[in-house]
Amino acid sequence: MQRGKLRIFLGAAPGAGKTYAMLEEARRLQEQGADVVIGAVADHGRAGTAALTAGLESVPPPADGSGPAAGELDLDKLIARAPEIALIDDFAHVNRPGGRHERRWQDVEDVLAAGIDVLSTLDIRHLASLADAVAAVTGVRQDETVPDEVVRRADQIELVDIAPEMLRQRISQGKVYPAEQVDAALSNYFRVGNLTALRELALLWLADRVEEGLEAYRAQEGISNTWPARERVVVGLSGGPEGQVLIRRAARILSRLSGGELHAVHVSTTDGRTAGSPKELEQQRRLTRELGGTYHAVTGEDPAETLLDFARGINATQIVVGISRRKGLARLRGGRGTGARVVQGSGDIDVHMVSHDQVGQGARQAPPRDLGRTRTRAGAVLAAVLPPLLQVILGVIPGESFATDMLIQLCGTIAVALLGGLWPAVTAAVAASMIVTYFAVPPTGTWSVSDPEHVLTLAVFLAVGTVVSLVVGYSARLAREAARVRAEAAILDEVSRGVLAAEDSVAGFLDQVRGLFRVDGAALYTRRLQPDGRARWELSVAGGTAAPDDPADADTVEPVDDEHLLGLTGRTLSQRERQLLAAVIPHLLAIQQHQQLAASRQENLRLAEGNKMRTSVLRAVSHDLRTPLAGIKLAVSSLRQDAVRLPPADEQELLATIESYADRLDSLVGNLLDMSRITAESVQPLLHPLSWREAVEAALASFPPDRVRVELAPNMPPVDADAGMLERVIANIVENALKYAADSDIVITGAVGGMGAATIDGRPASELRIIDHGQGVPAAAVVEMFRPFQRLDDVPGGTGVGLGLAVAKGFTETMGGRLLAEQTPGGGLTMVIRLPLSTGDPAD
Repeated sequence: MQRGKLRIFLGAAPGAGKTYAMLEEARRLQEQGADVVIGAVADHGRAGTAALTAGLESVPPPADGSGPAAGELDLDKLIARAPEIALIDDFAHVNRPGGRHERRWQDVEDVLAAGIDVLSTLDIRHLASLADAVAAVTGVRQDETVPDEVVRRADQIELVDIAPEMLRQRISQGKVYPAEQVDAALSNYFRVGNLTALRELALLWLADRVEEGLEAYRAQEGISNTWPARERVVVGLSGGPEGQVLIRRAARILSRLSGGELHAVHVSTTDGRTAGSPKELEQQRRLTRELGGTYHAVTGEDPAETLLDFARGINATQIVVGISRRKGLARLRGGRGTGARVVQGSGDIDVHMVSHDQVGQGARQAPPRDLGRTRTRAGAVLAAVLPPLLQVILGVIPGESFATDMLIQLCGTIAVALLGGLWPAVTAAVAASMIVTYFAVPPTGTWSVSDPEHVLTLAVFLAVGTVVSLVVGYSARLAREAARVRAEAAILDEVSRGVLAAEDSVAGFLDQVRGLFRVDGAALYTRRLQPDGRARWELSVAGGTAAPDDPADADTVEPVDDEHLLGLTGRTLSQRERQLLAAVIPHLLAIQQHQQLAASRQENLRLAEGNKMRTSVLRAVSHDLRTPLAGIKLAVSSLRQDAVRLPPADEQELLATIESYADRLDSLVGNLLDMSRITAESVQPLLHPLSWREAVEAALASFPPDRVRVELAPNMPPVDADAGMLERVIANIVENALKYAADSDIVITGAVGGMGAATIDGRPASELRIIDHGQGVPAAAVVEMFRPFQRLDDVPGGTGVGLGLAVAKGFTETMGGRLLAEQTPGGGLTMVIRLPLSTGDPAD
């Protein structure tokens, strides 16, 4: 079955019109004859959106026992209906418990697998890679996130753009949120600066997605010419101190542009002919990252060609390379440098030649010691020319002898061996011996040798020439191996420093591997057991845009261990490169082990904290739980006595005692369970717009009204809170105040931003202040007061286990707020509950 196509309408903020645009497109497709069905669409009370759903068939939502669950998707019914196109709103939605999947995007994957096309919507704030950036801008951290690679796999992403001023105008007109939430929304999440930043994030992210599509198209069509879609500057680094000058020059070039990219590249040759200072390279890596660029270490046979290949691969528009201001012999020794070859082969890429004075201080290019084709050919030519030439010279010299001829020709043979190696040297030795035999061995002019001593001399001559050539070849091989080992050591050093710079992440390691081996994609595959018992390799972490889902599609596959494979795509590695890749893989194993150790340490800390909590619970409840149980048992025993008839007043008193002790037990057990959930980090708040007055009235229902006085302003804006949690927080604090300030009334007041309330992570906040005039708490004991099982020394036993404020603090922080304690002027304690103002956008 052919997989369905996914189309996502992406917006910068709520209210941008994503759902509206999706429904308009659905109606257009329906008019063209397409079978369109609504799987899950929430209109959020907006009349325009609701009007567009009219006339579109909807799959009934699942029933939860109390009626349809609004906004939920019945996945099985939708797949059974099998429409051509399904509308599934809110791609990042978290499903209610009990469904097939935890997240809606996982439901969409099943729908696509069933061959159904899907239209969906997504806010930029829900992208996992942008969660930190959005939180820094808005002060709101999103728990509902979608992995970027899931969104990038969409067949089409359409940006629903709206100017910040236009969106604020829509909100002020009540087209997005109810009238009572408009002021809070405009003054908080929907400030012009926030919307502008979110819009820029959306545009940049989508631009990267478009760039990936462009790269894929160029690779598919085999286009190597640069298309200047975005300004990219590549800096070629030799490993010398001039690198920092080049990086800063490139940064100045990009400072005049908007949206440009800086790439610093150091090329290491596999034969060890180039070297770089590790200290300099590390400093240049840090400088590149500080300037917002990326650092790459790549390998190649020729630095100039490798640098050009890298620049063409990322569609670079400019290259910055260095050229030293050498003079005289220094320039002659340098010959035709890397910069000149980069200029010659750059094509339509602009090249900036930056001169510098770092002569002889940076990386040096060692003379090649490998006897390649060029040296062998030159040695063969010299072997054919040098012996006759030497004989001509010897013929001019008067009084020459056989010994002199042999020594001169031996020197020539050694020269050929040093240049060309074994076979040119043997050729020169044979040619020289024949020439000497003809011209210097009596009888001259013939090829015959009558004296046995001359025969031995010629044989020694051949042997010496051959041995010298063998020694030269062996030395060249040793030098070549040493250079390769040095190059591999440098590459492994680059990997080690690169992995550390990438904060020990598998993704950072894969990026390093992509750069070192000049491949398009690198991926880590994990072995998974399927329900039928068969093993299957699944993509675990991907690096680059060309990483396939199946290792069988990779060009090079290297085992990491029994459970993991490393696959590279873009070109097939040579045997030597595969050996180097195998040497690099232990770094990946080290990263995985480090991550496992970190996870184990975190788990051990959690278990130790839980064990500490259990020990504290046993120590604290040994008396506080047994006291009410003993009171209940005594009262029940008294009521059950048949021999004594208690007056009705005494029975009522005993029943009231039972009820009081039962309430105390219920409170103790509730606090213990809540503290356990907070410690295990299993508390998930359901944040909705909530007014302080509603929460206070619900929390004070069980307290004597004559002891608590509420002085809240009637027009306080709502806050984002979980109703049950906030009620519990207020109740615990009031109960604690009544307990420690027995002779004081409790006053509850409020404040909003601009009236004394501060902000939370940049968001305007509102405060609820619970004030008592009791004995107060010393400043040194305020921190201890919020820890579990802490009670003031003079409080009598049986009044609690000291968890009330700890639970209140845990719940408040879970809701994204703060719980503070201040000294009340004139004596006493003021507890401050601070929560962010509501944006009017309730969480699912």
